[in-house]
Amino acid sequence: MQFSKLGSSKVSVSRVCLGSMTWGLQNNQQDADQQIAYALEQGVNFIDTAEMYAVPPSAETYGKTESIIGNYLANNPSQRENIVLASKIAGPGMAWVRDGGIITGDAVISSVEASLKRLKTDYIDLYQLHWPNRQSPHFGQHAPNHYKFSDSDSAQQTELMLDVLQGLDACVKAGKIRHCGLSDDTPWGINTYLKLSEQHNLPRMVSIQNEFNLLHAKDWPYLIENCVHEDVAFLPWSPLAGGMLSGKYLNGQRPEGSRWTIQQRNGLFRDTEASTAAITAYQEIAAANGITAAQLALKWCDQIDGVTSTIIGATSIAQLKEDIDAFKEPLSEQALADIRAVLQKYPAPF
Repeated sequence: MQFSKLGSSKVSVSRVCLGSMTWGLQNNQQDADQQIAYALEQGVNFIDTAEMYAVPPSAETYGKTESIIGNYLANNPSQRENIVLASKIAGPGMAWVRDGGIITGDAVISSVEASLKRLKTDYIDLYQLHWPNRQSPHFGQHAPNHYKFSDSDSAQQTELMLDVLQGLDACVKAGKIRHCGLSDDTPWGINTYLKLSEQHNLPRMVSIQNEFNLLHAKDWPYLIENCVHEDVAFLPWSPLAGGMLSGKYLNGQRPEGSRWTIQQRNGLFRDTEASTAAITAYQEIAAANGITAAQLALKWCDQIDGVTSTIIGATSIAQLKEDIDAFKEPLSEQALADIRAVLQKYPAPF
């Protein structure tokens, strides 16, 4: 297993991060225990969760994933020091989470306390803002003029961000979180937080996790260049585009128990004709290189300059083994050239 530094922190994280959002809905405690044990055996030391998991989010499953991880830690206390544990506070919009309210400094403090209880631990290594208080061009909302940036009051947003940082600072000083980061944010969001941290001597954002994959590479080059030069770790989530890049949903297939058999909060917005054509092309490249389509997508993600650790997710041990094996050998120059040709043809398929 290869490791990278988590942005400006001194924390070393595996190039593979074990995602957990299926635990509590598609996967139970026994499944999660098995996945964690296997990942640790393979050298993975980075686990990502969130207060709103399992996914798709609901009032019934809120907090279940953290509780499952907490049960594992309670039953395996000696493993805590071997795990870089990341969690996230939900942004606004879900009625069952703080009445759908925005992230504030006070919300950070109370949410950290609640997460610590569910996780059955004294500290969280990386605490992230799941999405901004303002409108964010993520979750299929990245088309030009899907909404107007000019509708957002930057001064008001900056004031809110300072309040959030002050809440994070209180948690860091109390020893309850060690580092903080972003998710589903933009270069403006990153840089505004960094500026505020420097101006007010507050904790620095060390990472950002955004969707990034062969169907959704919009963070290259501008956001990733920003991350590299500001020493902010870039953590791709959904490197398989919600499982699409494995090819398992082609030709209308819906494998039993798969995510697409469950009602999706935002619909199947990635499911387009262009996505299907791109995935078919990537399958051909994978076959020519003797690997699975999922492994091709993961290898590509890992080889992008600026990527720190790729967040993978699996609903079975077989899938987890396939995913982790992808990080053992890089793609050839020819395979990368073939991928570039497909990316040029389908640069934004959804």
